[in-house]
Amino acid sequence: MKGNYDKAFENVVRLRVMSILMVNDEFDFNSFKELLDVTDGNLASHLKNLEKQEYISVAKSFLGRKPLTNYSATAQGKIAFQDHLEFLENLIKENKT
Repeated sequence: MKGNYDKAFENVVRLRVMSILMVNDEFDFNSFKELLDVTDGNLASHLKNLEKQEYISVAKSFLGRKPLTNYSATAQGKIAFQDHLEFLENLIKENKT
């Protein structure tokens, strides 16, 4: 089967984070939180997981005096995510009756 199943994307929050980052150059923590309707702690743990896999990169800065944390997909993360989607698409095709 083409593509690779990646356990990093088993969780729906991580799957949605990567989906968002595939179509946006970067996305900030509060926007993720609002869009995904998750708690700070829940979101932070999923982002940390993707960062540990080196699928996303983190850029911390300040907007005035307010801290701003932006995330973007790495080249490695984009490839892994596309492989995962290809695996799922092929799985669906194989199981069509």
